[in-house]
Amino acid sequence: MNERDEQELKDLLQRHIPRADAEPRRDLWPQMRGRMESPPAKRWLWFEWALAGALVAGLLVNPGTILVLLYHL
Repeated sequence: MNERDEQELKDLLQRHIPRADAEPRRDLWPQMRGRMESPPAKRWLWFEWALAGALVAGLLVNPGTILVLLYHL
């Protein structure tokens, strides 16, 4: 690349990519504190139960895979 190409690329990037603001638009700490203080709302979804059931069924059908599974943990 020569200097002319580099300058064209620089101008193109400056035109199409907006400048990043140094300061955030609002204070994010109250929102973060609220998330940290709230209890976790984790519940198992249907596909997680399905995966757990498939794992148990697979281990019951082929118990030799238990050692393979434990090896990879």
